[in-house]
Amino acid sequence: MVGSARLETEPAATYRGPIADGLRYEGIDRVSRTSPSARFRVPGVIAFAKDWHEDPTSNHHVLRELAKSRRVLWLNSIGTRTPKLGSGRDLGKMKRKLAELARGPVNVENDLWVFSPMVLPLPHSAVARRINREILRTTIALLRRRLGIDDFHLWTFLPNVADYVGSLGESLSVYYCVDEWSLFAYLDRDATVAAERRLLSKVDCVFAINGELADAKRAVNPATHIAPHGVAHAEFARALDDDTIVPADIARLPKPVLGFYGTLRSWVDLDLVAHVARARPSWSIALIGQALDDVGAVAGLPNVHLLGRKPHSDLPAYCKGMDVGLIPYRIDERMKFVNPIKLREYLSAGLPVVSTDVPEVRRYVPRCTIADDGPAFVAAVESALASDSPARRRERSQAMERETWPMRVAEVARIVDDAAKAKYPRGSDD
Repeated sequence: MVGSARLETEPAATYRGPIADGLRYEGIDRVSRTSPSARFRVPGVIAFAKDWHEDPTSNHHVLRELAKSRRVLWLNSIGTRTPKLGSGRDLGKMKRKLAELARGPVNVENDLWVFSPMVLPLPHSAVARRINREILRTTIALLRRRLGIDDFHLWTFLPNVADYVGSLGESLSVYYCVDEWSLFAYLDRDATVAAERRLLSKVDCVFAINGELADAKRAVNPATHIAPHGVAHAEFARALDDDTIVPADIARLPKPVLGFYGTLRSWVDLDLVAHVARARPSWSIALIGQALDDVGAVAGLPNVHLLGRKPHSDLPAYCKGMDVGLIPYRIDERMKFVNPIKLREYLSAGLPVVSTDVPEVRRYVPRCTIADDGPAFVAAVESALASDSPARRRERSQAMERETWPMRVAEVARIVDDAAKAKYPRGSDD
């Protein structure tokens, strides 16, 4: 345990109702209270994160790594915006969350448990947040008892949970900031800035995924650290293996194949992609990912192929089918805070990378090429194709061997442990 922090083992609230009743799961009392956290005296982790089933991001990589050494309870997203009742996607998400609530916490791998808490989906309502605080206090107290979580650190990857920090029984709080949330068009900018500022003022330490983002958060919380993204190097290096089979839908495309994977949102410059496709009609462009914005700019082009969303585990094989990895992001205010996970994945797969002028990508030149506009992008791809070789692919991949997720997360965990020691020095009565 950390110091002698007072631990809440009973619900602090008196909330009763279907959410509390729904936590009485068949079989959950069989979970040993002598968890790895207790055996090794390592605090558990309870984390506000995105939804587990969505495309893997740093949420997944960080918490999966932590769950190799401690018990981790992943709380599916409690929402950063009010859902739209006219949206089939939002209604589907609410239906799924109700089913997940009834199912209870699920052990997905190692000591990682996933649960969907039920809260009022009104993140900017003070009344709703007060009600949600009582619901969450009860919910988490019950989950802790059933999962054997005693001392724990509260982590959040979301910016809007300040009301819950300090009320759930945690001995330490951590904000892992993965983006400049206020710059997302679908969020209320002023409300998001205010919510995150409250959070920053309350947590014990902050991690941000690049220097620009860390500088912005450090202005409010001095205990802010840079935590660059890592990479599942061994997984993506499979693209260099002779035994790795290229999936049929990309294997059948005429060479060369320029590839991109990721959700197709407004920050992907499809006008730039269309320019490249028209300039070089003999090139194939494979776009892998769920389309959540208008893709009309490329939908009618014969050499642009929308392959849809693929399992993360299949991406190394798709990388093997590519000749160049693309990062065609629109350069705007948000881009200086972005750190594309795909950058290190492409390189681990040995791919040459051509990107728009994303500041984080600049750090990887000359393994990556930066292009400012359509003609420059076409020229950069031509140069990448002409200069590539098996030896250069191996060199790119080997350069990523020291940037793995285990290495990144080990450093984050060390900083958190140091913060806990400073907060609860040996012999403290707090």
